[in-house]
Amino acid sequence: MLLRKYLRTIILGLVTAGLIAGFIGQVFGFQNVPRVTWIVPAVIVALSVLLDFVNGIRRGALGVDLIALLAIVASIALNHLLAGIIIAAMVAGGNSLEEYANAKARRELAALVSRTPVSSHRLDGPVIIDVPIGAVAIGDLLLVKPGEIVPVDGTVEQGPAVLDESALTGEVLPVTRHDGKAIRSGVLNHDGPFTMRSTETAEHSTYAAIIRLVQTAERERPPMARLADRWALGFLGVTLVSCFFAWVWTNDPVRALAVLVVATPCPLILATPVALICGISRAAKRGVIIKGGGALERLSRANVALFDKTGTLTTGSPQVTNLLTLEGFSADMTLHLAASLEQLSQHTVALAITRAGSARGPLSVPTKFSETHGSGVMGTVDGLRVIVGSEAFLTAAGITVPVYGAVARQARLAAAACWVAVDGQLVGVLLLTDTERPDAANAILALRRAGFKRLVMITGDRREPAQKIGERLRLDAVYPELSPSDKIALTQAERRRGITMMIGDGINDAPALATADIGVAMGARGTAAAAEAADVVLMIDRLDRVVEAVVIARRARQIAIQSIVAGMGLSFAAMACAGLGYLPPVAGALLQEVIDVAVIVNALRVLGNSYAHPINADSHPHLA
Repeated sequence: MLLRKYLRTIILGLVTAGLIAGFIGQVFGFQNVPRVTWIVPAVIVALSVLLDFVNGIRRGALGVDLIALLAIVASIALNHLLAGIIIAAMVAGGNSLEEYANAKARRELAALVSRTPVSSHRLDGPVIIDVPIGAVAIGDLLLVKPGEIVPVDGTVEQGPAVLDESALTGEVLPVTRHDGKAIRSGVLNHDGPFTMRSTETAEHSTYAAIIRLVQTAERERPPMARLADRWALGFLGVTLVSCFFAWVWTNDPVRALAVLVVATPCPLILATPVALICGISRAAKRGVIIKGGGALERLSRANVALFDKTGTLTTGSPQVTNLLTLEGFSADMTLHLAASLEQLSQHTVALAITRAGSARGPLSVPTKFSETHGSGVMGTVDGLRVIVGSEAFLTAAGITVPVYGAVARQARLAAAACWVAVDGQLVGVLLLTDTERPDAANAILALRRAGFKRLVMITGDRREPAQKIGERLRLDAVYPELSPSDKIALTQAERRRGITMMIGDGINDAPALATADIGVAMGARGTAAAAEAADVVLMIDRLDRVVEAVVIARRARQIAIQSIVAGMGLSFAAMACAGLGYLPPVAGALLQEVIDVAVIVNALRVLGNSYAHPINADSHPHLA
């Protein structure tokens, strides 16, 4: 790739030097100079185009650069040498302009990749040992010096750690993480040194996952770009037919040459991929990783949004507020057993129960652990068979859960209720509270103003708290108490209503994220499974970034289509003028170069901060 870039630069330099030398020769009366300085660079460009064309044929793709190749050959054959060298300059300049545009569009993605740490400082007692990043193991004690990138995921051992997380989240203000708090790889130490305990290897850390997402995004060829290729092939056919008729109608091969000169399909070849790459880059700057142009194109057309509840529409940090016991077990024993079992789960409710249990004393290590994602867990704690989960989960295990009475009423009113059974006997219920995100209402309103016709909650949580959140946020429908397979079925059903966008953060959301047309993972604190299954990953824990991602995607698609329509429209008009004799080859070549530059500059507008969308910035200042 680097060699090709240098080769393009050398060819552009040769063409430019040859063009200038030819003009100088003409000025001083050396009429044979242009025959050398204009023909040789033009032939070099033609050979380069021919090589690309042959390679494209081998890959099964008919390159539209055939038009430029024919135009250069015809210009030399008809002794229109100036037109030939201008076409060569147009091709070479267009390639360099494409290289520049892509480099500018990928700037934010390249900035992410360039920050990848290569070494770390491991503490071995009082000794600091510099080791390669790949040698860091889980549990290592690491030193992070001022101005360094955090090498792996971990927790602050001795801080505080003042971190610049803007590369991941887009937030410019530093954040402070105190002892015991989780930190992610790829963020910058903004203040003094601190120590951390690694919880992941480099390969499985947050930043490595982001780099993989970026590389996937850069490799993928988006559907819209493939569509543009098909249009370009059609344009090739129209061009050749137009040249033939212009020649036959006027019996003048120069007319056919003029049509060829203005018919290069650069608006199709360049504008679409540049606009989509710009959209991906712009989103990355705002803390949103979009896995390729295909994902961005689908995101731009989404009009049905599906939300998980816990951790997506709510804060995802539930607190245990009450513990009701039935008979035979004390509250402390019930909490100890439940928390000991739940410490092996990554569900947000499990984390809340574990925190509450740890605050009362040390927990036991469970054995024979199993989990049904989104429903509950079971295992052995201190020799007792313990089950913790939803009413349906315990019922399926053959344990009767009360439907009536004071305990049942309080459980129904709580945001979440986890029933606890020991050795087949129901002993109590843990009641938790969770509130909707502060930005949830604004994000829902913004999506409606952006044209989403249906907003739905699909959750494994119970009916009463789910419906309460749904009513407050004015959602169109709430589907509670769903298993992961139920979520898949509902997502498939909603796809018949429109282009679906599923937003979630848990392991149990991963299948639905993969099933939806576009999956969005709350990756800032969500699970790796959700981020892997999703097409879009939010690296900052804010729901309004979903709206920003949609706006960026729609703007990128709009500008890509705008560039295609305007560029091809101008090319067709120029072809008509050339065929009628109003546009000679040299003037046509110059005009086509102007069109190429215009469509690429227009595509680069995606990188700007101004977005044309139906969201009221006054009522949503975070989107302005």
